[in-house]
Amino acid sequence: MSGTPRQSVGRHRSTLSLQKTEIVINVYDLLPAGRVSSILWAFGTSFLHTGVVINGREYAYGGHNKRGVSGVFWSKPRTPPPGGSFRCELLHGFTLATEEEINATVHAACEQFLGTDHNLLNKNCNHFTAYICKALTGDPGPGWLNRASTIGKALPCLVPRDWLEAPDHMAVDGELLDSDDEADEATERSTMLQKRGRLNNPGSRS
Repeated sequence: MSGTPRQSVGRHRSTLSLQKTEIVINVYDLLPAGRVSSILWAFGTSFLHTGVVINGREYAYGGHNKRGVSGVFWSKPRTPPPGGSFRCELLHGFTLATEEEINATVHAACEQFLGTDHNLLNKNCNHFTAYICKALTGDPGPGWLNRASTIGKALPCLVPRDWLEAPDHMAVDGELLDSDDEADEATERSTMLQKRGRLNNPGSRS
């Protein structure tokens, strides 16, 4: 038996109070613009970098050699990685998670995606994108975003060894973000999310 009219109205108001948050995937080509990148893009085998845009911040993952520090960072949306170019924007979906729940999801990802664990075949920026999207929407996103790494795992002899190791430096300029730091001016810079402390010269590799 359904609830009383008063209970029904209460549930209706509760449903209306839920706010949907848009989840967008920004896709970047890591190869310089030219014939090769155009051909690979046409065949769906491009070397891609992705970031997830949530509430005006684009979250992504890169590698570095600082032990115990997350490789997750955020930047202004559509900021391409060094040498890369913006390809397209994908509206992945929406989440009903609250801001607190979204922040908790991002910080849980920080624990899972350390900079020293970065690997272009097994744990790259596209794996991070899939993790965030699945956690917030239940859908990891398009599989073709990581097709190049799938091919690389099938044919490892084609992948340079140094591509599989975390870089000895970080390439994305920015300053670290404390969990309580909401400084507006920081939105203009790429920002690393870390588990402990602050670094003086952070950066990242996709």
